[in-house]
Amino acid sequence: MDRAIDDPGEALNPPPPMETLPGADSVASARQALVSDGAHVMAAAATKSCLGAESGAWERFAAHWETLSPDTYASERGTRRLRRYGQFSFVPATGEVNLLPQAPFVQPESSNPLYVSVDRVFEPLTSSFAADPVLHAVLRLLGRLASALDEPTVWNAKVHPFRVVASGDAYGLPTPEGRHRDGVTLVSSLLVGRRNAAGGESSVYDLDGRKLLATTLSEPGTLLVGDDRRTLHSVSPVRPVDDERPAYRDALVVTFTPS
Repeated sequence: MDRAIDDPGEALNPPPPMETLPGADSVASARQALVSDGAHVMAAAATKSCLGAESGAWERFAAHWETLSPDTYASERGTRRLRRYGQFSFVPATGEVNLLPQAPFVQPESSNPLYVSVDRVFEPLTSSFAADPVLHAVLRLLGRLASALDEPTVWNAKVHPFRVVASGDAYGLPTPEGRHRDGVTLVSSLLVGRRNAAGGESSVYDLDGRKLLATTLSEPGTLLVGDDRRTLHSVSPVRPVDDERPAYRDALVVTFTPS
């Protein structure tokens, strides 16, 4: 049975109108760009305003990246990456967020060329991560954006906290598969932190290969969203600024697809 993380009383009252929620103008701009262009970058200040995340809450949220586990599938291909994985249901009509039972991560055909139809088993999100109010705020924000693309009764949200590690003799590869789709409706990447890291430029393309957008997520809180049904995305390698110290790029990748 799905486990409701939030107070069940929340489900009794519908969420307030979208235009009255924090960051309404930023959300409206992002929704319009998703529909017209297929991708959008929300500045860090705008994202954090939408989330209502004070500095202390954000620092607590970012600390979850210190407890990620090795991605053995990536290491088989020479990439040092840490991650965890979980999935939630999100009900737009009520704003309800439910943690779903842990299951293997499988990407559909015509998406990621490295792992199509491969069952990958990752360590689950820690209970404190799964219950973090900032994560719930992120899911609700993404739900506001995803509704510009589709309006299902329930969304399935797959949550992937990533840390890509680079060193002087081994660049980090956020997307070792190159340009790809995730086989979902909305795909997003939220920068949580960077340390001693250069590179890591995010690019979004249309299905004909024309570049729609290129940006380096450099300020924590910057959010890149895309309509995954009609775009491809990739991230360039990460390298250390100082070769004597490791480089980290911490990001939260969340996808939304109708449940």
